Amino acid sequence: MAKDLHNFRNIGIMAHIDAGKTTVTERILYFAGRTYKIGEVHDGTAVMDYMEEEQQRGITITSAATTLTWRDHTINLIDTPGHVDFTIEVERSLRVLDAAVAVFCAVGGVEAQSEKVWHQADRYKVPRVCFINKMDRLGADFEIVVEELRTRLHANPALIQIPMGAGDDYQGQINLIHRKAYFYDEADVATTVREEEIPDQYAAQAAVARQELIDLASDYDDGLMEQALVDGYDAVEPGGLIRGIRKGTLARQLHPVLCGSALKHMGIQALLDAVVDFLPGPPEAPPVHGHLDLASDEVVIRECDPHGPLSALVFKISSDSHGDLNFARIYSGTLEAGSRVLNSTQGKKENISRIWRMHAKQREALDEAFAGDIVAVVGMKNALTGDTLCDTKDPVVLERLEFPDPVISMSIEPRTNADKQPLAEALHTLQREDPSFKYTHDQETGQTVISGMGELHLEIVKNKLVRDLGLEVRVGKPRVAYKETVLGSAEAEASFVRQTGGRGQYAVVTMRVEAWEPENRDEPIAFEDATKGGVISKEFIPAVRQGVMDSSTSGPLAGYPMLNVKATLLDGKEHPVDSSDVAFSQAGSMAFQQAAEQAKAVFLEPIMRVSVSTPEEYLGAVTGDLTARRAIIRNQETRGKYRVLSAEAPLAEMFGYETQLRSLTQGRGNSTMEPHSYAPAPQQVAERILRYV
Repeated sequence: MAKDLHNFRNIGIMAHIDAGKTTVTERILYFAGRTYKIGEVHDGTAVMDYMEEEQQRGITITSAATTLTWRDHTINLIDTPGHVDFTIEVERSLRVLDAAVAVFCAVGGVEAQSEKVWHQADRYKVPRVCFINKMDRLGADFEIVVEELRTRLHANPALIQIPMGAGDDYQGQINLIHRKAYFYDEADVATTVREEEIPDQYAAQAAVARQELIDLASDYDDGLMEQALVDGYDAVEPGGLIRGIRKGTLARQLHPVLCGSALKHMGIQALLDAVVDFLPGPPEAPPVHGHLDLASDEVVIRECDPHGPLSALVFKISSDSHGDLNFARIYSGTLEAGSRVLNSTQGKKENISRIWRMHAKQREALDEAFAGDIVAVVGMKNALTGDTLCDTKDPVVLERLEFPDPVISMSIEPRTNADKQPLAEALHTLQREDPSFKYTHDQETGQTVISGMGELHLEIVKNKLVRDLGLEVRVGKPRVAYKETVLGSAEAEASFVRQTGGRGQYAVVTMRVEAWEPENRDEPIAFEDATKGGVISKEFIPAVRQGVMDSSTSGPLAGYPMLNVKATLLDGKEHPVDSSDVAFSQAGSMAFQQAAEQAKAVFLEPIMRVSVSTPEEYLGAVTGDLTARRAIIRNQETRGKYRVLSAEAPLAEMFGYETQLRSLTQGRGNSTMEPHSYAPAPQQVAERILRYV
């Protein structure tokens, strides 16, 4: 039988790199009794960082799932990466989670990737609890981080705790709901929490902060407001205050804030209490929406009901020697081992041979899984990330995940002919696992090109091929994924006429190509039919459009995909017998190519949003180096003894930047980069591109 779904929590841990996500997760596992030895990221012993690459680098590369219990609640937890190259892992995890814990460094505050994952959570309407970590570090400042939550993330922080001290003086935290101070015994791995009365020096601050918390929570609970006004703030009971905060959190209007030091095991039990008290169970999350099939506009709503029709989303695929592990979130119904389900996205039936409850790389077999569960499934042959699993008699297609385009590529080839086929199979497997990774094979040159989100991303892919799969490969230097566009407007007429005896081919198309600024970045090319009077039959318009789309994948300058271009069908001619879809597709493609060549075609280069943190004494050297790399510095702020620069720079100039930054700052600087936009490449860059094509 299914358990009470209100006692389930599906949460993710998300943050900027080095904020302490995995360390927080390791402590959660320990205090929840899921592990009996604390793993450390810096020692390579973290349970959730189980890949060899993660242990060596001390970073999270792939999201890892586990299940634990706290206060009779079952918590499905996913630890996500913080590095921007692996942001797809955060994206697909947030897509299936009901809530998240956002971890912030008390020294670094709201950093570049913090903003990225916060906005991802906004997009998927995920309620959040905030944990300000590393309060024991020199330079920790709780108030500054809370203010950055307000100003940079537009959050509404509700302080559940305030810290007692900071840095070397950090002793613990004050719980404003229960009006108690918590001290920790470090000698006992902080498992001994001493609950005491609030020290006198913090009493006034705690009283003011609690009153502010009650005022915030009262906006979401009329009973709480009435009690505070009639009986006074001191009369407000913890239960009523928790109820009001929970309502505001579920409405995504409040963001409860806690603090601690995960490395010193301080504040983790309170964080687990907050997950149970304030974050939603599956029935409290909005019902999932889908469609009857891929072509249907009819909306289907599936409530979180284990007795309803099955609906589940495959959000991650992991390959190993025993076959594919398909991670799935079950939104409704019950999934049984040994059953047969419909993959409605592919239109194929799939076998569910086994169901696993995952604890990082360890598995626990299940006979069935219910609505609200996150499990791994074995046995499916055709599933891809984003596919929907459902009842064969009650189909639904859930909204698919969107994946960013790669911005960097490099050539790869096997050292021996014997590795040629295994390399092709391995690349196919890696692409199924990671949709932000792509590979293509050039038939003319015989060269295979792999593409990803950054230098580290491609380096990890290469290491997987060499270390995990035993393939000997050679790789070229990283290359930028340029695009092409047009700055002007031009018209062209193209005809496709073939007579071979019997029925021929006939189509004439007149087309205008011009610069275009899309509202939706997912549609790089626009097509419009402006013909009047039916000069071309409606049945041939889709073929013209397809010809334009096919032609736009190879621009007129160097064959790069085109972006921000609008093609307008102006006129055309057809033949009553010889016209066909093939003829109009070819004519549309030719007209688009000819017009694009005349419309001032230019190269577009990817621009990265760069955040650089450097000690003040190296600021001049760092800014000089950025300027030499054609970077535009947009903002500069002070955090303690560090300066944080926000800049936009061409990706082509940023290869190897992390190494150079360490050299300039004696190893004390760090940076992050993420794709921002595309911009026209300067003339000297365009000439360089053409030289190497």
